[in-house]
Amino acid sequence: MTIYAFDHLTELVSALNKERSMQPFVISQKYISNNKKTCIEDYADVKGQEGAKRAIKIAAAGSHNLLMIGSPGTGKTMLARRMPTILPDLTYSEAIETTKIYSAAALLDPSEGLVSTRPFRAPHHTVSSVALVGGGRVPKPGEISLAHNGVLFLDEMPEFKKDALEVLRQPLEDGKITVSRAQGTVSFPAKFMLIGSMNPCSCGYFGDSSHNCNCTPNQIARYLDKISGPLLDRFDIHIEVRPISFDKLTSNYKGESSQDMKDAVDKARYIQLERYRNEGIYSNAQLNTKQINKYCKLTDSQRKMMKDAFTMLSLSARAYDRILRVARTIADLDGVTDIKDQHIAEAIQYRSLDRQYWNYRSGTIPYYVLRQNQSKNANELIIYIVYNAYFCLK
Repeated sequence: MTIYAFDHLTELVSALNKERSMQPFVISQKYISNNKKTCIEDYADVKGQEGAKRAIKIAAAGSHNLLMIGSPGTGKTMLARRMPTILPDLTYSEAIETTKIYSAAALLDPSEGLVSTRPFRAPHHTVSSVALVGGGRVPKPGEISLAHNGVLFLDEMPEFKKDALEVLRQPLEDGKITVSRAQGTVSFPAKFMLIGSMNPCSCGYFGDSSHNCNCTPNQIARYLDKISGPLLDRFDIHIEVRPISFDKLTSNYKGESSQDMKDAVDKARYIQLERYRNEGIYSNAQLNTKQINKYCKLTDSQRKMMKDAFTMLSLSARAYDRILRVARTIADLDGVTDIKDQHIAEAIQYRSLDRQYWNYRSGTIPYYVLRQNQSKNANELIIYIVYNAYFCLK
């Protein structure tokens, strides 16, 4: 529609009396400018964890779901809290979508016209499933819809209620959630980036070389099983956040800053916006199977690499697609049109962590349990040697 904007009613009267000209208001900006103050948190202040920062940059560039696992105090929450500093700017259409949701939830700031920054929602682990998906007598958006076009951060994921976590599975695939109540049925958009963090066991030190884990294998398995296989499979990137050394912690070296990371993310996201101009999507994470075949073409060597990974890691069809989406994002960060072998290899290694920790389901005992728990026996040692020798030879 054609819109004429006036600052005061007297201007409108003058225009209607033809005492002044009227010019229609035109949206000329592609991105919504963010006038808020720059966040004081910066990735340059994070000591070490360069591998984790690399994974976070990839996740932000392609809007990929990310799971971080590590011991207490390794910086998982600190890394996630800095995510808003590198998220790409909202496009005008994304800002309109996000503003509609916050208006429906009565959370829109009266002093602002449009929501100008990507949402970052971090509900407490006591949140209910209704608060996550939305509801009430008159259905209102929940946390997953309030995180639309932004980030939903779940800190200490195993501490969330099982039913609350499982309701995330459907909106993560469909990008929307349907809430049915007596007053009616409403569908809310829910295209969000899920960032999760968790400890590897109840005591938190499973796999930590500087602390002894006091958990038995069964206790570790029960703790990890709080994250179901189908939900785990919906994470595009899995990373292990390891403890940093004292030398790194006290060094004056500053790593890549948030501004540098954001510049790279913006360039990669601009490439995606141009590529998917006629596809109705904004990022690589939203690619469907048909679009993956179109934009993620593989060479014969890359196809063999994917076949080996698919067999060795027992990947699902969903995991296969997600690896290709991540590889497409890594290629965009490098500014190249075609996906290279190194992009595929890096994307594959981001899917191996769940096989390291969650391989109890296949009866395999990880090396960490053998090394840290006192109850070692010959059978477990044989299983470990055969299991690791197989992957080393491959």
